[in-house]
Amino acid sequence: MRAQMRARICLLMTFDLRPSGRSDIYSSKWVNMPAAFPTLDDTLIGLADPTRRAILERLSRSDARVTELAEPFAISLNSVSKHIRLLERAGLVRRQVRGREHILSLDTQPLDEAAAWIEAQRALWKQRLRALDALLQAEDRARTRARRKPQRGRR
Repeated sequence: MRAQMRARICLLMTFDLRPSGRSDIYSSKWVNMPAAFPTLDDTLIGLADPTRRAILERLSRSDARVTELAEPFAISLNSVSKHIRLLERAGLVRRQVRGREHILSLDTQPLDEAAAWIEAQRALWKQRLRALDALLQAEDRARTRARRKPQRGRR
């Protein structure tokens, strides 16, 4: 019985329930990151470090020079520059050079794309977990009904 339930759960979790109502088993093209979000990994890597998150939080208030961003950190200017380069590679920060000054600004588009991806995953798993819950509740009701049926011929 448990093996059947596990098999049903695995089957339910590996189905991709399309908005069109059509269900398809995941293929490798659906498991991998969609082409619409090519910078998702870079964005998440950029957000993974507390120093980089602090830099982004500071840039969310206003543009700043590299030296201004480095001031509150107990690390070298070179280390802060490495963090900034990683944020630039992720598309989260833009650099504008004015003479010797490098002015940095926040670009929120990669954050919006990451939020959209996260929301899509949340909706997908919410739908799958609802379907799993309905399946398990139906099995519980069937089991309860089977126990309640009076057995004929027994006293």
